[in-house]
Amino acid sequence: MSRIGEFPADDVAGWIVKSPEIGAAMAGYTHAVYNHNRLPMRVRELARIVIAHDNECAVCINTRDADGPAAGVDEELYDHADQWRTWPGYSEQERIAAEFAHRFGTDHTALRDDEDFWARAGAHFSDELMADLALSCAMWVGMGRMLRTLDIGQACALTIPSRG
Repeated sequence: MSRIGEFPADDVAGWIVKSPEIGAAMAGYTHAVYNHNRLPMRVRELARIVIAHDNECAVCINTRDADGPAAGVDEELYDHADQWRTWPGYSEQERIAAEFAHRFGTDHTALRDDEDFWARAGAHFSDELMADLALSCAMWVGMGRMLRTLDIGQACALTIPSRG
């Protein structure tokens, strides 16, 4: 049951009426993350689903991108997210994005100081792609924790609309 209003368990957006200006701004940020992101979709989606599991956010775990299958994003990518360190189906770039996402949400200061990680990341990500990854992770950590904490939309299964 939502902690900030009388919203059905499958309503992921009704809460915005409780803070219309900030909610609208967050919607714009979310739109940018999904529609103007320069990360390859598999990289983006693996980072997102790793954070979804760390946040224990059901709506985030159940979200899929409508363009995912055309971009090589299949259910195996999601099914093995908790095995990002070892599952052989992930590329090195995907694995580094998953590590960044996990550590961003669980131990950000150790990540900041890990020179080995930054050397590995620099071999697979430009500064621009790293900025997109960091800004995306910021949105996912914050929104996922907000939705989970306030028990909003936890019965939802979202499909992100196609960009086309």
